[in-house]
Amino acid sequence: MIVRTALSVIAICLALSSAAVATIAYGHDNPFLPADADDNGWTHVRGNHFSGHSAEIHLASDWPSSGPPVLWVKELGQGYSSVVVQNNRAYTQYQTLAGQYVVCMNAATGQTIWTYRYDWPFETAGLYPGPRSTPTLANGKVYFATPAGAVGCLTHGGTLLWQQDLKTKFDGKGTDFGYACSPTVIDGKVIMPVGGQSASMVALDADDGTVLWKSGDSSASYASALPITVAGQPLVIGYMEHDLVAFELELGQQLWQQKLSRGYDEHSSWPIYREPFLWTSAPFQAGSQLQELTGGETPKAELVWQKPILSNDVSSSVLIGDHLYGFDLTEAQTKAHRPSRGSFRCIDFLTGETSWSNGDSRKRRGTDFKVNANEQIVGHASVITADGKLILFNDLGDLILAEADSQAYVELARTPALSGEICWTTPTLDRGRIFLRNHSRVVCLYIGEPELLKQIAQTEVLTVEDIPRRTVRDLSTLLGVEPEYAMDPPTRVWLNHWLLAGLGILLVAAIIAGLVSVFVKNRPTIRWCFWIVSGGLGAFTGTIASHQTQDFVFTWPIIIFVALQVAVYHSRIRRSVAQTSTWHERLIGLGFLLVCFAYFFLCRQLSLVTQWMFLCGFIAAAPVFWIARLISDRQQRWSLLAEFALTLIAYLAFHYATVTLLDFKYDLSEF
Repeated sequence: MIVRTALSVIAICLALSSAAVATIAYGHDNPFLPADADDNGWTHVRGNHFSGHSAEIHLASDWPSSGPPVLWVKELGQGYSSVVVQNNRAYTQYQTLAGQYVVCMNAATGQTIWTYRYDWPFETAGLYPGPRSTPTLANGKVYFATPAGAVGCLTHGGTLLWQQDLKTKFDGKGTDFGYACSPTVIDGKVIMPVGGQSASMVALDADDGTVLWKSGDSSASYASALPITVAGQPLVIGYMEHDLVAFELELGQQLWQQKLSRGYDEHSSWPIYREPFLWTSAPFQAGSQLQELTGGETPKAELVWQKPILSNDVSSSVLIGDHLYGFDLTEAQTKAHRPSRGSFRCIDFLTGETSWSNGDSRKRRGTDFKVNANEQIVGHASVITADGKLILFNDLGDLILAEADSQAYVELARTPALSGEICWTTPTLDRGRIFLRNHSRVVCLYIGEPELLKQIAQTEVLTVEDIPRRTVRDLSTLLGVEPEYAMDPPTRVWLNHWLLAGLGILLVAAIIAGLVSVFVKNRPTIRWCFWIVSGGLGAFTGTIASHQTQDFVFTWPIIIFVALQVAVYHSRIRRSVAQTSTWHERLIGLGFLLVCFAYFFLCRQLSLVTQWMFLCGFIAAAPVFWIARLISDRQQRWSLLAEFALTLIAYLAFHYATVTLLDFKYDLSEF
């Protein structure tokens, strides 16, 4: 017993001495960092230097055919937050039906250490559900922002120290789709774009949340504040809704402001700075531009080049040497329901000239992993860099490893890490581990050299096949042609076309029902013939017409319109009805609700933001249907014609009630 105890003590001492020797030799115990590097983890969504760069080395140059080892998988919930890591703790934000949370996990195992609930769910059934911001780690604390525009600070153990509702306090503008800026913490300050009057940019004390300064009048957008240094002077760059603005870091004085656009605009990608040059990129096919910044007594920004190339939206580029690597979005905006169209490019930082391009920007990328892997198509991807490599996480959930080569795209490996959902998050690298996130779960994979795996893995290693997955289905094929701008309401020209298409569908269905009436005298059968034909034509006519005209023709409202008529015709007026009829009515009512839910769900999945408003047209159509239903009780020859005439009147009321609501909310004269 004494000998066994002595041997145990000796083993522990040897282990501690080995760790001490490693720490002395490297200045840390991280085998993936050079000796002179600081082991600070990945503390910000863009890394420790706001650039997407990691100092890590010893990354594998290839992966097994089964993919890199999977260290752990954790089910979470909705959200666009990426992961930050420090001191073997990983943090992100997510939401469930119970609320929104900051979660702290063991970075080695994925086990939850603590969670902090800060709000109710945000747009659970909306187009972009859940938190958008990523926590920031600084000074031993966790800083977070909410989609409602609040910013808060938690202790290392998850206790709230302070919270400020900045959007409400300063009447912030420009973040109508949810606040997405991650906290920028530097020099004891938390810097946040807010977009208020005299509070375009706001600096808070990192310790207690008090306002240190506020400055500027520009409306905000979705890009976080970028700290830079120009000629020795610390500045903060605000990439706002319509302006590029520079503020002095210490006191917040606005130094210069450059107008970028007018009307609706948005910016969510990170600017890239290498003194004295600042590069910015924008969606809506605006391309990118390079500014040269000057300090001193007259600080300013002068345009070096501006080109319609490398348009970033929700995924940012990285600068390696003299070249930028990123996704050039050739659609107006990133699509939340399918892969976005564009090319992954490498361009010269100082000239904007293209070095190479991956993928055909004119074609919509497919969702089949094997096809994309064989053709080595990157697609819409977030990118970080380490050890001379590009680490790419695309919108289909594929993790890709490529050389950081400005001469050609050289792919080293790829694996379907998180397939089944469109992914917009940024990968996170720490100790050879890559952390990935989508709306369902977070995973941790090992991408370091194989011989170092034993030093990192603390649980049984899984494979990529062990990660739950489902197939991404491109539902946009149901539409034929999509609206170019998902957030815009339909134009009056479109609405008129849809009205004519709907009336035409009802007329064709009436003619077919009339032909059926020649052979079938049962009126309920004739009505069901009319309803089935109308619903079927409503489901498919728009797709066919869109392909033929190469314009967006939307006929799905006919389906919910007909469903309403069926529900009204089968609802009870008199109470003396047989029990079987009651169950029949309940089934009809349930079917009506399911049709309405399916319509809303598909509109949401396809980013048809305003089209769900046709559900509000029921208010105008229902009274007309009640009158038609009363007439249907009569058996005169003219009653069927009267029912059809009232159906047309109900459809006009249904359509124009929706148009009135759209006009009230959006002012259609502007579209």
